[in-house]
Amino acid sequence: MTMDTTQVTQHISRQFNEELENVRQRVLAMGGAVEEQIGSAVAALTNNDADSAAKVIERDSIIDRFEIDIDEQCTRILAKRQPAAGDLRLIVAVLKTITDLERMGDESEKIARMARHIAESEDQTRSVRHIYGALQHFGDHVRNILHKALDAFARMDMNAAIAIAKEERKSDAEYEAIARQIITYMFENPRHITPGLDVMWSARALERIGDHARNICEYIVYMVQGKDVRHSSFDASSTNN
Repeated sequence: MTMDTTQVTQHISRQFNEELENVRQRVLAMGGAVEEQIGSAVAALTNNDADSAAKVIERDSIIDRFEIDIDEQCTRILAKRQPAAGDLRLIVAVLKTITDLERMGDESEKIARMARHIAESEDQTRSVRHIYGALQHFGDHVRNILHKALDAFARMDMNAAIAIAKEERKSDAEYEAIARQIITYMFENPRHITPGLDVMWSARALERIGDHARNICEYIVYMVQGKDVRHSSFDASSTNN
């Protein structure tokens, strides 16, 4: 009887671990889709490609579907397994992470809408083209931050998460530099205001994506260490698990 009970317990434990791993893999798949959206949205903007922008807008529903499905999966696990300690922190971190990923998807859609608006006007396209290089660099930087954050999430690497969060601070300076350039440009000619604002909002969307990536780093620290660092400095977090 003892052997049977042990086998049942091991079977349940194995099933639970498989469910948790499946959730983690779904989060990473969602993150990969968001990375693709960011890259495609920025490319649509800098290449003046209205058709590509439209595809980014259409694909936003895929990100939304990911969030709904993973949320439902986590709800079933909470109801069925009643996880505690580290497993519970993992589920909480997943729920928070998919919310940030969905918002990154929304920001990518915003960039695509701005891209389509600019591309539909040849005059606007010519007037903002000189800013595209800085915007592309900013987009690459933010996308790389997200990629590193997802990698840290996959490995549950708190030290990497802390380093990435500190690196993300550079996004604010990069955004401010682009904003100053655009404001100066708009002051030079009132006709530049409309396309300038479109590029400004796109840069702002990228800055917000960086903020959401930083949030994921905070959730990793919580998941691994059980410490909430949302309203404190990462510098105060221990680098020892």
